[in-house]
Amino acid sequence: MKLLFKQKMFSWFDSYDIYAENGTVLYTVKGQLSWGHCLKIFDASGREVGMVNERIFTFLPKFEMYEDGKYVGCISKEFSFFKPKFNIDCNGWHIDGDLFEWDYDVLDASGRKIAAVTKEIFNWTDTYSIYIDNPVYALRALMLVLAIDAEKCSRNN
Repeated sequence: MKLLFKQKMFSWFDSYDIYAENGTVLYTVKGQLSWGHCLKIFDASGREVGMVNERIFTFLPKFEMYEDGKYVGCISKEFSFFKPKFNIDCNGWHIDGDLFEWDYDVLDASGRKIAAVTKEIFNWTDTYSIYIDNPVYALRALMLVLAIDAEKCSRNN
């Protein structure tokens, strides 16, 4: 399964559409006014299915993830010099990424690839392709990409 993660242009808050391979919108992400990033994820029918919420007043960035209002895990940036590192306390997953944070893999506890994320370079807005082996993991993989993108956005501002 492939998802195309595309930031909307001319938006005051973080706002994204997530497309399926055939071009239909699967999810819409809307940023909320808050301290830190608060990203709510809606399915195609407009029902809220997930949320990524940045915890503030932490030494390094942390993002809590919720599905249908229930806490499912946290992703936090770890201190590193060159290669970006994130700690995930969700499903035993971890992330292996490159120096520029454009391409990275989400791996399970045994090292099996859950998702591969690639930044599409020649676009006006942040655009990522997310390749997911099992569609069951689509929402959680999307939440990880949102958290990493929000952390990069905060760091670059």
